[in-house]
Amino acid sequence: MRITVLGGVAAWPGTVGGCAGYLVERDGYRLLVDPGYATLPRLLRHVPPDAVDAVYVSHGHPDHCADLQPLLRARALTDRDGPPLPVYAPPGSLQPLLAIDEPGLVDGAYTLHEFHPGDTFALGCFRVRTWLLPHFVPNAGARFEVDGRVLAYTGDTGPDPDLPALARDADLLIADATYVDTVPDRYAGNLSTAAEVGRYAASAGTRRIWLTHLWPGTDPQAAVDAARRAYAGPVDVAVPGLTLTLP
Repeated sequence: MRITVLGGVAAWPGTVGGCAGYLVERDGYRLLVDPGYATLPRLLRHVPPDAVDAVYVSHGHPDHCADLQPLLRARALTDRDGPPLPVYAPPGSLQPLLAIDEPGLVDGAYTLHEFHPGDTFALGCFRVRTWLLPHFVPNAGARFEVDGRVLAYTGDTGPDPDLPALARDADLLIADATYVDTVPDRYAGNLSTAAEVGRYAASAGTRRIWLTHLWPGTDPQAAVDAARRAYAGPVDVAVPGLTLTLP
């Protein structure tokens, strides 16, 4: 399994990086996880639009799904006879995004598979187990498993007793670390800190952490240091171009 970061900034893209986006590859199968703002240009540095085999969306906030729309346009307008792209998302989460284009333009470019957070299903070569995690809208954290390797991904989440189960013995945990140590009151319960990620990853035996969804302007080293107070394994911030290969 090879994981490549396309973006990892919270809320809106910056000059050097987009929002959430991860390309996950195994034996020629290419899964795009959370195509947020400004991730499509990064994706196209690695693969053409028609080479993506499926898309997984954790929730409907645009910093996690907005670039699905231009990806569908690219597929529809370059090859109208190409196969539809399987898109997996919680019920209703993509309805506003898919409705913004002219009627019918991208309809044949995708097949929507809605799942309820908590479901387990096959997605290409991956077995996907999902959890409903606390956020402002329904968010599906997930474990992607193949050939004994595990990628765990929180999407956006507040503290939850299921997070150690999601992260249990994962080879890589990509985790919401919007803030360093303290979540402001207005976001409490719906977003996480790097310090919290370090604590539950340590208890879960996670092998490696990528901190993602850092609020714009956050000092990346401060986030890494906060996670390391409780977690002794490797910690990185998810920045475009960061890759990991799990043999």
